[in-house]
Amino acid sequence: MKMVTSCLAVLILFSCSSALATTSAMFDKEHAIPGKKEFSPYVNRSYPTNVYFGDTHLHTSLSMDAGTFGNRLGLDDAYQFVRGGEVTASKGFKAKLGEPLDFVVIADHSDGMGFFDMFATGDPSVMDKDEGRRWNKAIAEGGQASVDAALEIITLFSQDKFPWPTNDPELMKPVWHEVVEAAEKYNDPGAFTAFIGYEWTSLVKGNNLHRVVIYRDGQIQAKQTLPFTLADSADPENLWEAMQRYEDKTGGDLLAIPHNGNLANGIMFDVETLSGKPIEKHYAELRQKWEPLYETTQIKGDGEAHPLLSPDDEFSDYETWDLGNLDMSQAKTDDMLAGEYARSGLKRGLEFEEKLGVNPYKFGQIGSTDSHTSMPAVEENNFFGKHSGVEPSAERAMHVTLGGEQGKIMGYQMASSGYAAVWATENTREAIFDAMARKETYATTGSRMKVRFFGGWDFSDEDSFSRMPADAGYKKGVPMGGDLNTAPEGKSPTFLVAALKDSMSGNLDRIQVIKGWIDKDGGSRERVYDVVVSGSREIGSDGRCLTPVGNTVNIEKATWTNSIGAPELITVWSDPDFDPTQRAFYYARVLEIPTPRWTAFEALRFGIEMPAEAEMVTQERAYTSPIWYTP
Repeated sequence: MKMVTSCLAVLILFSCSSALATTSAMFDKEHAIPGKKEFSPYVNRSYPTNVYFGDTHLHTSLSMDAGTFGNRLGLDDAYQFVRGGEVTASKGFKAKLGEPLDFVVIADHSDGMGFFDMFATGDPSVMDKDEGRRWNKAIAEGGQASVDAALEIITLFSQDKFPWPTNDPELMKPVWHEVVEAAEKYNDPGAFTAFIGYEWTSLVKGNNLHRVVIYRDGQIQAKQTLPFTLADSADPENLWEAMQRYEDKTGGDLLAIPHNGNLANGIMFDVETLSGKPIEKHYAELRQKWEPLYETTQIKGDGEAHPLLSPDDEFSDYETWDLGNLDMSQAKTDDMLAGEYARSGLKRGLEFEEKLGVNPYKFGQIGSTDSHTSMPAVEENNFFGKHSGVEPSAERAMHVTLGGEQGKIMGYQMASSGYAAVWATENTREAIFDAMARKETYATTGSRMKVRFFGGWDFSDEDSFSRMPADAGYKKGVPMGGDLNTAPEGKSPTFLVAALKDSMSGNLDRIQVIKGWIDKDGGSRERVYDVVVSGSREIGSDGRCLTPVGNTVNIEKATWTNSIGAPELITVWSDPDFDPTQRAFYYARVLEIPTPRWTAFEALRFGIEMPAEAEMVTQERAYTSPIWYTP
């Protein structure tokens, strides 16, 4: 990967690297000499000073739909890879991240967790049935026999005809304890965080309602109960009840993160509960309590916005998957879209809050991979795909990634995305979990740009001149995920937003603020504002910059130059259309300049020609958690 960066940009980049990672220099009177003003601006800070990048949605060979598709990498391999080690992928390539991650949630599916490994190793617990012995023999034989066995296993599993109950405690307990003990083994407080977790795989007539459940706790608490399964219930309300029982029993803490909803066919942010009842205040309170975050972007497409829902947003059609549901058994219709995308979900949340006084869809944003290869490798030049059947090869672009009676998603449509970014006080389970709970997070599509976003009533242009924007941010306002209440007389909310480029990725194109609000008729509306742009381009009186940043990508060579864009952007912006009587949310979207997409690197390395429909250029981006205004 070739990049050209000016000496000035390098100097700016390194001079700013600490600036965006700083926080308030609040004076701590308990630890200072009375009357003495400290010289160092970095002492006595009580707010998050570091951003940590991780993946909250990673699968190993313990997941049925990972093992049956050829994944042979287990827990140890996954942790080694995430921490920066080199592993040999299931299809033979050696693999390594360009930069280690700071934290991970290995979230294998709770239903059937470890079953495929049991068949492969001939575990006595599955060798008591003819199917277990037959599948063990076929997997050992390899080749087509192994493929046929895998197809039979996954078919019976998906049709609820599996020979073993997938929530059998006798089979689940040893596997779950293995998962918990591996997280304990690799958790290294202060250096690397390994969360205990799993994915609850709710599937309603092919519609995806999956949640990743994350523990703040260690093995003493986590081993006291078993994961909740689809065999127990497909209803999120029953999952929340199970989470409450866990907390009551252990004194521990859990949260759940809904899966990217673009394969939910409208029911992720529905206007009624899964049981068909109207959403009432109690439901809204429970959903807000247990699900503070939403997985906005991942390999199975981006879920921030959709062009039919946001026709005035030229950046809304990004890595869009809108053909059908998870098993392609039901076609997607336009009326389903508002129940699937983050922006429309946030807008629906305001509408419910207007009626109920509680917002069920008051969530922060993160990204994660949902990789089933044991490797969260979503750097564009290092993309190892959704599952082991689509690891790098000359053929994977034309592989049918998702198919059924309603159509198919091709391999070249996989999105090399995403990561979770969390502002926390330290790299520990407790600190990162608490930051997730308060929504001080943002999603990226794979880039590791640093982003700060604060809202308040008194930010001024001078605050954007500081090399320590978070110092003013925490003193004068609230961070991403926070709340602004009744506006002071005559004031509009002001926002301090800053972004620093990923040193290995593209320069920055622009920062936008996306606003959603409830109008005087009680309906939700949205608007995109360009608040700061790179270069000499101008933002018009309508709040938009319609001049593209440009494009330096050489697709054939899979290169670009950072001769356009900016290494950092920072500004203070005030809402010019603010109405203090209207509920609203605001979040920042940061866009990089165009860079080569993973398909361009693939075409170069394997000497192949991609189909004309394949995108070859991307604009990496970040989405912050919102800041909400309540009259």
